[in-house]
Amino acid sequence: MFSKIPQRLTAPLGLLSDSEKLAFRSQPGGLQKLAAVRNIPETDGYWNQYVVLFDSASEVFSLITPNDIRRALLEAPENVATLIRAISLRLFNLISDHTFPGPSSTSVSAFATSFIKAGTGTGERNATKEVLNCLRVLQRVLPVVFETEGAESGSFEVDVFWKKVEVDSMEEQPVPQTESPQFVIEDDEDSEDEAKSSAPQSAPTPHLKKQLPSLGERLFSSIIDLLFCCGFTLPMQIQKDHYKINYVIWEKGIGSMVDPGPGHQYDSNKTEVLRLLLVLLSRQIYVSASSLFSKPSMYTLHLVQKLPRRDVLTLLCSLLNTAMNSPQAQPITINSMAGKLPYNHLVFKGEDPRVNLVAICFEVLVVLLDFQSGSARDVVVGTNEQQMSAPTARTNEFRYFLMKLHRTQDFQFVLSGILGIMEQEVMNMNNILPGARRATPYIAENIVFFWKMIELNKRFRAYVLDSDQGIDLIAYLLCYNLEIKDKPQQHGICRALSYIVQTLSAEPTFGQRLTNPIRASLPSKFPASGTAADFLIHAIYSIVATTSGQLNSLYPALIIALSNCAPYFRNLSVTSSARLVQLFTSFSSPLFLLSDEGHPRLLFFMLEMFNSVILHRLSENPNLIHGILAAHKTFEDLGTFTLARGLREIRRVQVAKEDQARKLSLDDKRKSRRVSREEHAPEEKKNLVNNENENDTDENSAASQIPHSDHDGGPTITTEPVVSPTPDSIPSAKPSEKSKGKMKQRRSSSSLDAGSLERMAAAGIGRNGFVPTPEWVASWQQGLPLDIVMLMISELLPKVQEMQSSQKASSASTILDFLGSVTLVDVLPPAPPLSPRRFVWSDASIVWLTSLIWGEIFVRGMTPLGVWNSTNIRLFYVKHSHNQQRQITETVSNVVGGLLGRTNSDTSVSRTRA
Repeated sequence: MFSKIPQRLTAPLGLLSDSEKLAFRSQPGGLQKLAAVRNIPETDGYWNQYVVLFDSASEVFSLITPNDIRRALLEAPENVATLIRAISLRLFNLISDHTFPGPSSTSVSAFATSFIKAGTGTGERNATKEVLNCLRVLQRVLPVVFETEGAESGSFEVDVFWKKVEVDSMEEQPVPQTESPQFVIEDDEDSEDEAKSSAPQSAPTPHLKKQLPSLGERLFSSIIDLLFCCGFTLPMQIQKDHYKINYVIWEKGIGSMVDPGPGHQYDSNKTEVLRLLLVLLSRQIYVSASSLFSKPSMYTLHLVQKLPRRDVLTLLCSLLNTAMNSPQAQPITINSMAGKLPYNHLVFKGEDPRVNLVAICFEVLVVLLDFQSGSARDVVVGTNEQQMSAPTARTNEFRYFLMKLHRTQDFQFVLSGILGIMEQEVMNMNNILPGARRATPYIAENIVFFWKMIELNKRFRAYVLDSDQGIDLIAYLLCYNLEIKDKPQQHGICRALSYIVQTLSAEPTFGQRLTNPIRASLPSKFPASGTAADFLIHAIYSIVATTSGQLNSLYPALIIALSNCAPYFRNLSVTSSARLVQLFTSFSSPLFLLSDEGHPRLLFFMLEMFNSVILHRLSENPNLIHGILAAHKTFEDLGTFTLARGLREIRRVQVAKEDQARKLSLDDKRKSRRVSREEHAPEEKKNLVNNENENDTDENSAASQIPHSDHDGGPTITTEPVVSPTPDSIPSAKPSEKSKGKMKQRRSSSSLDAGSLERMAAAGIGRNGFVPTPEWVASWQQGLPLDIVMLMISELLPKVQEMQSSQKASSASTILDFLGSVTLVDVLPPAPPLSPRRFVWSDASIVWLTSLIWGEIFVRGMTPLGVWNSTNIRLFYVKHSHNQQRQITETVSNVVGGLLGRTNSDTSVSRTRA
C-alpha cells in the first residue's frame, strides 16, 4: 500500500526546492536572461518559470527586485514588454481553462494528492497557483514600468497596454444586450436619460475590419472576472451550470440581502486580485501634483468610465459591504480567538487574511471615489450662488452610484459599519495595558470614506445628523483627532478630520444636536461632561492649545466650525466659556497676529462666533457673556491696534522674559554661593551671610509683589470685579534708591523709536519670518467685526461694575442671574440670516487628499511585500525615520520571542511620510 509513496521527494509538499528558486536569480537562464539576451520570443519556454516557480507572493517580491526590472527596461525593454504580454495572455487562457480553479488547497484530500503526485513527478498543473503567480509577477513589474514612463504615458506603455489591433471581420456580430442588473441604485429619470443617450451607439454598423480589445482592456476584464469566480473568490455552491463567473455581491449588505455563503477561505485570493487592481490604479502616484489633473491615469479612467454598469455596481457593493461588515462577528478561528487576548499581535505574528482583505477593499474604494482627474472631474451644475459640482455616469460611475444611494436600510448599514470601526479604535485607546492591542489598520481609510459619503450623498449626511448615533460618531472622530495630534505622521488625518467637522457644522441639524449629551463611552482622558457643544469646544481648544502652532493648517477649519455652531450654543459651562475666551486672548496677542499673514482671520472668526452668540443666544449663555466682559480690555485694544503698538508690546514681553531669566539665573548663582559658604564657613558666620542675602533680595521685592497677568491662560470667571486694575489699586513696595536707578535703566532700554520699530518689523516676526507692514495691519484691523461685541460691552459692563461695587456676598451668582435675564433688543441690530461657512473643494484640496490617500496606501504597502518600495514616487515625498518602540512592548516581544524560540532580529522600523 506504500508503493506509490516516493523514496525521495523532488518537490516536498508541492513546493519547489529552494535551490531551484535561488538558481532563478543566479543562473544565466533565470532572471539574468531578461536583461542579457535581446528579443526573447513570446513562445519561448523561458517565460514558463515566472508562472510555475513561485509558491507565495513574498517569494516573487524577494526574488525579483525593482533593480532587475529597471536594468531590463534599460538594456532590453522589448523583453519586459514580452514578459507583460506573455504573463497576461497566460492569465487570460488560464481563466477560460477547464482546470481552473483547481480544488481548494485547504482540503485534506487535495493536500494528500498533491503530496504524492509531486513526489512521483506525475503531478498535474496547478492552475490556481499559476493564476496567482501571474497576478504577483504583474504586481512586481508594473510599478517599475510606471516609474520609468514618468508623467507622460510613453510609447512603451501605450504600445503594450492600449494599442488595438485590427483584424478582418468575416461577419457582423450582433451587439449583446446588457443583462438586467441585480439591483437598481440610480433614479428612474437618470436611467431614461442614459438609455436615450446610449441608443444611437447600440445600433450595429457594418465594418470590414474590427478592433480587438487592447491588452489593458482585457486585463481589467480578467481582473473583474477573477473577483467573481466561483471556486477562486466565491463559494463553489453558487456556480450555475458550467459558468464559473457569477457576478454576485460578495457579502450581505447594500444591493443584496442574501449571504452567498461562507467564503472566508477565499479572502487571500481576493486580496491578491485586488492588489493587482490597486497597482494598476497607482499609476497616478508617479505623476507630479502639478500634473495630476492634466495627465490622468488611463487605467483609472478606464475603470471609472468604461466598465459595464453591471460590473461597476457589483464591484462597488462588494467592496462596500466587505468593508462595512468588518466590525461584525467573525467566524471562530484561532486568529479571531487570539485577537481578544492582550498583546496577541506580538504572540501571533501571522497576518489575518480577513483584516488584509478589508484593508485593501477600503483602499480600492477610497481611490475610486476620490479620482477626479481629466474627464473624470465633477460637472458644475447650478448658477451663481447655487453652483455646485456633482459626478455623472460619464465622469466617474463609482462616485455617481454612491451619490444615488437612498434607501434608509443602506444608510443604517453604512453608518453602523463606520461607527463600529471608530468604536473599536477608541476602545483600543482606553486600554489599561499600553500597546496591548494593535491599532485598526484601516482607520484612515474609514475616515476618508465617511468624508466621501457625506460629501457625495446629501441624503446620507442628513440621515447621520438626524440619527442618535451621529453625535457619538463625531465624538469618536474628535477623540481620535486628540489621540494622534502629537504624531507628525498622522497630521494629514488630523487635517481631514478638521474638514469633516467643518462640513458637518454647516448643517443646521448639527447645531441643534449640540444641546444633547454624548452617550458614547469615551476614554477617561477625554471626559465628555456637559453637552456635545461643551465637548466640541474642549476638543478644539485642546487641539489648538497643545500643538504649539504645528497644526496651523487645522486652526481655520476648527474655528470656523465653532463659528458655524455659535447660533446654537445654549448654557455653555463655565470651563467651556473660559476656553473660548482663552482662545480669543491667544489669537489677539500681537506676537501671534503679526507672525503670519493668515492669523488675523482666526481672530475674525472668533469675533464672528461671539457676535452670533450675542445676537441669537445672549441670555442663554451668561457664563460666556461674563467671560467676554472680563476680557473687555482685549476687545477695546483691538479697536485701536496699530503695528507700532503691537511691536512695542512684543518687545515689552521679550524684555520681561529676559529680565525673568536674568533674575532666575542670579537667584541660582546666589543660592549656589550660599550653599558653598554654608559648607565651609564656621557656624558663627552663617547668620551674617544670611543677613547679607536678605539685604540683597530687598532690591527686587517691589517686582515680586506686583501681580502679573497670565497671557497664556486667559481670564477665568471668578467673584472678583470685572474692572481692570488701575495703577492706584496695584500694591507696591517703596523701592530703594538703588532699585529706582535700575528701573530707569530698564525703561530706557525698553523704549523704542520709530526707526528701531521698523528694523524690528523688517527682521520678521515669528518662526516663518513674516514681515508685517502698517498697510497690511490696517487692511484687516479695520475689517474686524467689533461693533456687536463693543455695543454689548458698553451696555452691560457699567451695570455689572455697579452690581459688583454694591454687593459684597454672592456677587458672582447675582451677576450670572442678571446676565441670564438681560435682553438688548433695543440696542443691538437685528440678527442677520444664518450663512454658515461650508468647506469648498479646490484643486489644491483635491490634490492634497489624493496625496494623503496614496501616502497611507504606500506606507501600508511597505510591509511585508513592499509593493512600491524603491520606486520614484512623484505625487508626494517619502521621508524614512526610525521610531523607538515603547519599552513595555519591546519587553513583551522579547519575552514571547524567547519562549517561542525567536529572536528580535526583525525589529519593526516605522517610516514617517512627510
